[in-house]
Amino acid sequence: MREIAISDVMLKQITKGSDYTLSFREKIEIAKLLDKLGLSVIELGEIVNTKVDSLLIKSVASAVTSSVIAVPVNIDGDDVDIVWNALREAKHPRLQVASPVSAVQMEYISHKKPDAMIKAVDSTIRKCAELCSDVEFIADDATRSDEAFLYEIIKTAITAGAKTVTVCDTAGKMLADEFDKFISDIYENVPALNDVRLGVSCSNALAMADSCAIAAIRRGAVEVMTTAVDMNLVSMANIAGIISAKGDSFDAKMSIKTTQLNRTLSQIVRMFTSNKENSPYDSGIRGSFEGITLSEHEDMASVMKVVEKLGYDLSEEDSVKVYEEFRKIASKKESVTSTELDAIIASNALQVPPTYKLDTYVINTGNNISAMAHLKISKNGEIKEGIAIGDGPIDAAFLAVAQVVGCRYELDDFQIRAVTEGHEAMGETIVKLRSEGKIYSGRGLSTDIVGSGILAYINALNKIVYEEETV
Repeated sequence: MREIAISDVMLKQITKGSDYTLSFREKIEIAKLLDKLGLSVIELGEIVNTKVDSLLIKSVASAVTSSVIAVPVNIDGDDVDIVWNALREAKHPRLQVASPVSAVQMEYISHKKPDAMIKAVDSTIRKCAELCSDVEFIADDATRSDEAFLYEIIKTAITAGAKTVTVCDTAGKMLADEFDKFISDIYENVPALNDVRLGVSCSNALAMADSCAIAAIRRGAVEVMTTAVDMNLVSMANIAGIISAKGDSFDAKMSIKTTQLNRTLSQIVRMFTSNKENSPYDSGIRGSFEGITLSEHEDMASVMKVVEKLGYDLSEEDSVKVYEEFRKIASKKESVTSTELDAIIASNALQVPPTYKLDTYVINTGNNISAMAHLKISKNGEIKEGIAIGDGPIDAAFLAVAQVVGCRYELDDFQIRAVTEGHEAMGETIVKLRSEGKIYSGRGLSTDIVGSGILAYINALNKIVYEEETV
């Protein structure tokens, strides 16, 4: 029975002007959920901001164990090395070369004539194939292309080294029987297609995407681009349901764990639809790397690998400081957890002169009123005030800080623990903020948990501001 690969393009689509927004951490969590679900391919967006997007690809590659991670390169091939350097550590990497193949899109999107487009596809796929054994050619707007040209460019892609060819009904104007014939004609005119994998992508403009995808599978396609949320493409839930119920009748099965499907999709939909406009928090996901422990026998390279997994990009000087402190702590106990490593980094890495200092704060909260925070913060000696309402005292306090600063950074993690005992116990808070994809952690100590949280937030904020001003 044929194994049908289900790919998900959500994380790619949100980089193309989608109305949905996700935090850096949510993107990694979604990739992990899809991987656990048994999805065959997870597609990520192209690299636009080299620093941020490369870090995301590396983070997803580190977190995903079973699924193929697919990342597109430019049709001119000028970013192949950059993409590959970000993707190369993935367990199952794939480079994608997408090209418009209809006359209109070639002219207005790529500004290339047919002959130039074929040369670009040939050159770029060959370059990708030298680095990666899994290269995919994506023929955008294939259903509106000249048939002879489409067959020629697919042959060129296969000869150049493409192992998967995906044809797209970008306009979504075909009915199922028309798409069936379209796929049949490609197989008939491109015999070499029988030696590689054929994938399909269908727009849902006529609410026919799922039907067209099934028609293509029945005709021989073995890969389908889907989405877990509504993006006007093939529905992952629908395709998985059809293959699960009727796959035997058309010789098809899939690796998706159907028993976990609804629960996983609900989690993903919540992340896509949660309101992030008025809160520094993301969807509440925490502890992506909880469970990691290190012993005193770890060398510096091993410790720094975990530091990188946690999202930090430390300088050589800070790496040495963190490792030395790690060794001191590890020598006194059996193991050091990732949470403790966060605290070590917050206390030892990127210690900077404070641009912002907490002057005073007042928090009003109760069981029948919204939490309100009034903060006075000095910036280079000048007092600034922030007043905000939030979903709890910490939320309100962080919003008030953001109001003073005039910029809200993504809150990646928030950890609280007691460091002393008794009625006047000291509380330690670690706050991790993300800016330009990079993690900055701050540490705060106080007998008041809210106060320690504000101090930790400002400590992390000062590190961001210092680095931005010195770049």
